[in-house]
Amino acid sequence: MTPSEFIKKWRNVELKERTASQSHFNDICRLLNIEDPIAADPKGEWFTFEKGASKTSGGEGWADVWRKNSFAWEYKGKRANLDKAFDQLLQYAIALENPPLLIVSDMDVIRIHTNWTNTVQKVYTIHLDDLSDAANRELLRNAFDAPERLKPSKTRQQVTEQAAQKFANMAQRLRDRGHDAQEVAHFVNRLVFCMFAEDVDLLPNKMFERMIKAALPDPATFSSHAQLLFVAMQKRGGLVGFEKVAWFNGGLFDSDAVLPLEKDDLNDLVDAAKLDWSDIDPAILGTLFERGLNPAKRSQLGAHYTDRDKIMQIVNPVIVQPLLGEWAAVRAEIQLTLANAPKQTKQKLLRGAELAASTRAHRKAEKLLSEFIERLKNFRVLDPACGSGNFLYIALLELKNIEHRANLEAEALGLSRGFPQIGPEVVLGIELSAYAAELARISVWIGEIQWMRRNGFEGNRNPILRTLNTIENRDAVLNENGTQAEWPKADVVIGNPPFLGDKRMIAELGESYVQKLRAAHKNDVPGGANFVCYWIYHANKLAANAGAERVGLVTTNAVRTGADRKVLETFTRTAEIFEAWSDEPWIVDGASVRVSIICFSNAPQPKRLNGNTVNIITPSLSAFPQPMPVALQENARGSFTGVFLNGAFEIEQAKAINWLKAPLNVSGSYNSDVLRLTANGEDLLQRGEVKWLLDFGADIGEDEAALYELPFEYALRKIKPFRQRKNDDGEYVVRRKNHRERWWIHAEPRPGMRRAIGSLSRFLVTPMVSSTRIFRFLCAAYLPNQKLVVFPRDDYTSLGILSSICHETWTLEYCSWIGAGNDPTYSANSVFQTFPFPKGLTPNIPAKDYVNDPRAIRIADAARRLDELRDNWLNPADLIVRMPEVVQGYPDRILPKDDASAKELKKRTLTNLYNARPTWLDNAHKALDEAVAEAYGWGDDWRDGKLTEDEILARLFKLNQERAKVEAKTTSKAKSKIKGRRKTKK
Repeated sequence: MTPSEFIKKWRNVELKERTASQSHFNDICRLLNIEDPIAADPKGEWFTFEKGASKTSGGEGWADVWRKNSFAWEYKGKRANLDKAFDQLLQYAIALENPPLLIVSDMDVIRIHTNWTNTVQKVYTIHLDDLSDAANRELLRNAFDAPERLKPSKTRQQVTEQAAQKFANMAQRLRDRGHDAQEVAHFVNRLVFCMFAEDVDLLPNKMFERMIKAALPDPATFSSHAQLLFVAMQKRGGLVGFEKVAWFNGGLFDSDAVLPLEKDDLNDLVDAAKLDWSDIDPAILGTLFERGLNPAKRSQLGAHYTDRDKIMQIVNPVIVQPLLGEWAAVRAEIQLTLANAPKQTKQKLLRGAELAASTRAHRKAEKLLSEFIERLKNFRVLDPACGSGNFLYIALLELKNIEHRANLEAEALGLSRGFPQIGPEVVLGIELSAYAAELARISVWIGEIQWMRRNGFEGNRNPILRTLNTIENRDAVLNENGTQAEWPKADVVIGNPPFLGDKRMIAELGESYVQKLRAAHKNDVPGGANFVCYWIYHANKLAANAGAERVGLVTTNAVRTGADRKVLETFTRTAEIFEAWSDEPWIVDGASVRVSIICFSNAPQPKRLNGNTVNIITPSLSAFPQPMPVALQENARGSFTGVFLNGAFEIEQAKAINWLKAPLNVSGSYNSDVLRLTANGEDLLQRGEVKWLLDFGADIGEDEAALYELPFEYALRKIKPFRQRKNDDGEYVVRRKNHRERWWIHAEPRPGMRRAIGSLSRFLVTPMVSSTRIFRFLCAAYLPNQKLVVFPRDDYTSLGILSSICHETWTLEYCSWIGAGNDPTYSANSVFQTFPFPKGLTPNIPAKDYVNDPRAIRIADAARRLDELRDNWLNPADLIVRMPEVVQGYPDRILPKDDASAKELKKRTLTNLYNARPTWLDNAHKALDEAVAEAYGWGDDWRDGKLTEDEILARLFKLNQERAKVEAKTTSKAKSKIKGRRKTKK
């Protein structure tokens, strides 16, 4: 069919919708050279007329035409209201599998509405005569075969980001003019909602945008106009000028207070009003506006935010899947009930007993549906750290989707479809920040209104908003009187509690608060646990005492180890982990981090770990039900953490050399006594600059330190004021008294480590956090900082065992993970102290005692070779010169021979070497791995390829458990002997 034939045929058709629609659609298919539904899909599985079952309201199907993954199409008679047709498609979209396009038409107009979830919605309108244009026909053809080409390029996230930036600028100016930050935030939130309200036609005729523009010539007039509007919105509506304003109510419009705006502010508002606020994204709205309105978070405005897909990793298993499972069971019962009931047809009218039986069946089916809807209405979701409401917004939408799906599928079975009854009251929140709590309420209300519009329903009226007291502004874990906070009763708990490590809690929260928090939970949460563990404990308490069915929380990925793991173990005594992601990327305060996602249930459920079905998920977020390895006495005191400085103890090289060259001090001592070299993990791996460290030791007194004149005078000027500084409240910033009073000493001087390495000419170190696990020797002139783990061993056998595949596999299994790069963190407690060294080569045995052991010799030879090859690659003799330091006692300086050498040496780092892993390096490690495997007695298995990583772990774990039992028996016997001696003495 040619365009002119199509236009001529349909220009004057006056047939009714039902009579003409299928004929019109078949002609469109012929016009576009596309097979019609019957020809293309005779079974009606993916392209069909009258998609859906009979509706009790009359008519057939949910859509007149449906094409899977392309469109739903609804016809109306000529000159009928296409908006009603669109509303119908919206109401049925979820049952139609949410097609990307919703198309409505009569015989003169075709209107294509885009329906992608996270884009700004767009409408394409094609009139009958427009089909003579090939571009319009191609547009319509794409709706069939390539709907992605109609997808709007602008996302809802982009609109929301633009809006947040405009209001952030204005909010900053208001604060700069002296207005209270909370007052500014509340005022801006009102403006935000007004922008949204007029774009969804809750405020008429773009009146708010017109109000802003009218004030541009005289900005002072905006306040009086806005006051009239806010009063009308608050007090049961009314006239503002000639415009009738609905009653909004809600805590948002609790007064007529307006902040005075200036020209720049109004210009920003005019620009903001040009955006389509109807498509603003509440999933990120609160986060972005909180950053813009909260002075403490403004720097995060351009940073990342948690997207919907990440939040659904909790909402889906905790809320959606279980409730859809419940509905599936109810739907099956409804279907069976109605299937067994007598059927009335045109040929057979029901009477007497059959009519009664049919009526009873329908009443039972209606009751089943009603009970399920009532279950949803009473269902409560709690986010006890709700922030600006992104979890609550998504939870509300998913609950409304479930209710809507149930209504539609019940209608398909022959029941009456009800109006949506679930509203914002089903989501509960607790949030400490007043900014965030108010934004959470706004996000939830905007989400509610958007959902109703996008699904073709009229929203609430009289009032439009209700005060959401269900989102509380308070501390979620500690009451003001120092007792444990209580949470409201809820069916499920979800959320992303604050991330704060045990060591940072006092600095961030204040000593007084942390003391009260720990005192209130002293019997429930271990003292060394991270802040997030208090939320895990309270969720457990709610599940145990108030019957919460499921819990899903984002936690630090350290939750699998140490004190945090004990809190998980407590939870799993009364509930089970049914869904977990042990190590996932996430966004916290705009920064990329790694987290663990953990979902608990108080009833048995199928289990998934990292997306895979498993039989069990342990508190260590493993699918293997074995205990954690035990710290072995033979490894005790075998590893340490380097010094923690807390002050400007690192000295620039020129100053250090000047001190070294200075004359003898009055005590006859040299400054070299208090000058050490130092290194951290990055220096070890990245060829860092030589670093000098002022070090008065672990226990020297102030008078003795003062005898080192130049170093001490430097410390007086640079370190003492820093250690003894006070904050604006007059309180010391450095909390620990001995750190303030012994200011010339490192904050943590590690006397135990100093004693352990004091007699050695060199010792082993490894970076605490690194994706490249390397062990190297440092000479005695070095004092490692806290970013290095220190091993008081100077022998190549120890270097070889620690550098082997056995120890690396153990490390990766029992370490923790940190940062956006997901780098393994080497822990002395969970890794080194539990690692079973080969028998006879353990850390409690001096190296001289196994110097003649053939196993030790073979490992040492392989480790020495590896170390030599690495050093030759790092510092080739033809590229470097070695220069003695200005005084004895320090290693030679390694300098490039010339500029070309310097350029090449910059590339020669251990990180680059191990990323490239050349064949010679791989061969050296294989030789070492074989020697270590031989020391365990596994040499043949290694050579036969039987020692997979899982097999290595299993064997090492078995050794750990065996040795732990032997040590426990030995300890028990020793204690018995001591008791016996005491009794004898008595």
